Amino acid sequence: MRIRLVLLSLLALSVVGCSSSDSGDSTEAGTTPENSAEAYFDRGPYPVGITTLTLERGPKVEVWYPAVEGTVGTDTYDVRDYTPDAIKKILTGDVPATFTIDAGRDADIAEGKHPVVLFSHGYSGIRVQSSFITSHLASWGMVIISPDHWSRDLNHVFGNNPVGDRESAVADLFDSLDLVAADSRFAESVDVERLIAVGHSAGGGTVARAARDERIDGFVSMASGALESNDQPTAEEAPQKPTFYIAGRADQVTPVETVTRPAFDAAASPSLLWVMDKVGHNGFDDFCTFGNGKGIIGVAEASGLGALLSAQPQFKSLGEDGCVGDVAPSTVAFPIIRHAITAWSRHILGLDKNAVDLGTAVATSYALPIEIVTK
Repeated sequence: MRIRLVLLSLLALSVVGCSSSDSGDSTEAGTTPENSAEAYFDRGPYPVGITTLTLERGPKVEVWYPAVEGTVGTDTYDVRDYTPDAIKKILTGDVPATFTIDAGRDADIAEGKHPVVLFSHGYSGIRVQSSFITSHLASWGMVIISPDHWSRDLNHVFGNNPVGDRESAVADLFDSLDLVAADSRFAESVDVERLIAVGHSAGGGTVARAARDERIDGFVSMASGALESNDQPTAEEAPQKPTFYIAGRADQVTPVETVTRPAFDAAASPSLLWVMDKVGHNGFDDFCTFGNGKGIIGVAEASGLGALLSAQPQFKSLGEDGCVGDVAPSTVAFPIIRHAITAWSRHILGLDKNAVDLGTAVATSYALPIEIVTK
């Protein structure tokens, strides 16, 4: 495994800045579109399966995976179901609070050995919070495993009863991996030797810490950067493996210049940085699709909780960041994020021989200007 990682790292370094003419071979993607900067905008060749497991100590674990041909259906979550019962009872405002993906609940997994992505949600997040990307990765041949972190999930933040700390969040990821690998439905189908991690906000710190484990081949940090809260890693502390930092220039919660860029600067090579214009903190989760575009804050305000939110300005600013103001709608930002993370993940996991259009040549290929830095 470690020999393969070294070879992949060298390969990533050599191609990550390639132009679109060097988009490379793809083992499962089919024919690369004329504009390969959009190669992974659309869903992949697999239908998606989804299931929910439970860790022995209690947290739920969501799993998205490539499903057998013919799998159909949709799966919907309601963000209010992830709040404490007392809060859920009063979140009755008539505004959107659900997110739906095309997926078959408990469908059979497709034949073959599929690489694994561990996903870590942010502060006041939930295990399904970024279904727009987790389900997409599954359609392109990956198994995505995402636990609720009781140390910071929405239920425990709202209930003011967190359980655990930064180290327990890392343990959540690896325990969830073991849980899935031991499940009879997945044991023969998950390739634990090909493993990356993706994290949002506080989850970015969690996956950076998890990447100290030799099993992880690389990680994606979304709207994040620091290994520890209010701390930036030194070059000596940074995991010595491929990394992808993707952030929004409109993010006021984890600002690019003080959080993400210093982490990228300290990262080992090969490393990639994308900074997307008009994208904020919640541009990397599903939440801005709730509350008529105001996120979970919009759901709360529609339920008559405006005064309570005014008394909690930090929570309100976190919930609204990337949803209000001069920001791009999800319909514009999501496809770009899907392409970037899918292309990087498939390359590091060995599904694509070369990285498909991630370098500086595609910086002006999208509706949103993007700063792209490689090293």
